[in-house]
Amino acid sequence: MNKKKLLETIKDLPENFSIDELLDKVLLMQKIETGLTQSINGESKSTEQAKAKLKKWLK
Repeated sequence: MNKKKLLETIKDLPENFSIDELLDKVLLMQKIETGLTQSINGESKSTEQAKAKLKKWLK
């Protein structure tokens, strides 16, 4: 995440907010960016691959 995106995130928050709300939003944005980067780099798994890997827990 860069400063510009962080500032945009802060601007989207209501006038009064808790630090927990801010951190939750920033962490969510970071996780989304990480996931998008992994997807672009071919580091993601298909649904079928994930099901096969997690088969014993998805019964």
